[in-house]
Amino acid sequence: MKKYFQNALAAWLLITLLVILQVAAIYLRNGMTGISLFIQEWPLSNLTVTLEAVTFTWLSVGVVLFLLFKEKINAKNALFTAGFFLVVLLYLNVLRERFRYGDYQYYLEAATALYNNQTLPDTYLYLPLWATMLQFIAPLGDSGMLAILWAVNILMLGLFYALLVRVLEMYEFSNHFAVIVAVLFMTINTPLHRSLGYVQVNIMVMVLVMAGMLTFGKNDFLSALFLALAVHLKTSPAALVLAFLLTRNWKWISYFALTFLLIALIPLALEGTRPYFDYVANIQILTNIKDTNFHDTSFDSFFRFLNPFFGINIELTRLMVMGLKAALGLSTIYVMWQNVRKQTFTSSENKILLNALPSLFIVMTLTSPIVWDHHGLFLALSFLLLLKVIELPNLWMWFAFAYFLEFILPSFDFFPWSFGRLLAPLIVLFIMWYLTRNQQTSTFFPAANRWKISNL
Repeated sequence: MKKYFQNALAAWLLITLLVILQVAAIYLRNGMTGISLFIQEWPLSNLTVTLEAVTFTWLSVGVVLFLLFKEKINAKNALFTAGFFLVVLLYLNVLRERFRYGDYQYYLEAATALYNNQTLPDTYLYLPLWATMLQFIAPLGDSGMLAILWAVNILMLGLFYALLVRVLEMYEFSNHFAVIVAVLFMTINTPLHRSLGYVQVNIMVMVLVMAGMLTFGKNDFLSALFLALAVHLKTSPAALVLAFLLTRNWKWISYFALTFLLIALIPLALEGTRPYFDYVANIQILTNIKDTNFHDTSFDSFFRFLNPFFGINIELTRLMVMGLKAALGLSTIYVMWQNVRKQTFTSSENKILLNALPSLFIVMTLTSPIVWDHHGLFLALSFLLLLKVIELPNLWMWFAFAYFLEFILPSFDFFPWSFGRLLAPLIVLFIMWYLTRNQQTSTFFPAANRWKISNL
């Protein structure tokens, strides 16, 4: 069998070499004009994305053949490997069909502004690290920025899958069950699809957060660095620091403070203090928005709709939103503490951290002044970890309803129904609280954990 894989890999390498030689020969003879004769851009397609999708797919075939030839795929990792390529190849095909992309243009505008020594545009709502780094590729323009960030997102997609499986295993999911959950979760997932479709940084943020979880207690410096980077990419993960503080791991806390400050010095050294003042100004503009957007499923957006409809004063609305967010914060802290005390999700190593985090992902998401539908990706563990602890049929029904609203329902604009993604995390937080009051022993999780391919 190894000989067949060796021959297949040799054929793959030969075809790859022939393609490279063809492109090189055409370019040397006629330059880019010659290449354009051999490549067509189909209507409603983006040629750069198409070529990247085909390249990644072809490379995936080569990697599989190489792993089979080296006998690296075995009974222990076959399901994990199959799940990885299933998810990656699925989204390569889905994203190839998309010809318009969104949020990377905000990154491009911000990076170009820094490159030209200008003020950050008010559409850039993050700490300046990301724009500072991207300014070095800003001269590549729109298509160049898209090509690089699109490829980075595909790499992050693969890492997200691998780390999600490993994190679920930290919570005592078996490898087989963790793979099945990760594949099903990522296959039909509106927030994930929109994060990829808008070339957002959400996947990268979650990769960093999960990497911080996995390295905690093993390499505290790396763990702290990962979370510090996540906060600099998107401020909201700062809410997760509370879970790490509860562990009283002073070395980790010191490393986090140090790495956070050191990362903050990068934009400061390259651009001075202005980008930080621009960030503060942009956040203030964001909190003063007066209209609503049905894609923004925050408390702010929901209650701003009530202003013209019921004639409520905008200042009163803001006070209501602040009160609700304060109540959510206090409720989450209470649920978090009860989850830690009752060891709701795990009693294994790092149990304080692992029991505290699931509820904090909710407050991290919902207390933001703007919550787009792709932000639901941050709630992945809050939802998936409930698979381990739910037993009562009524809780399963509520969980299924919340999961449908958050991850399966397509994004749409119809008040108040499109605000299901505001309701869903609140349902999950209620289930977490209920479980601390009515401790259950799940019969589903042990049975699912015992399942293996050999059972078929």
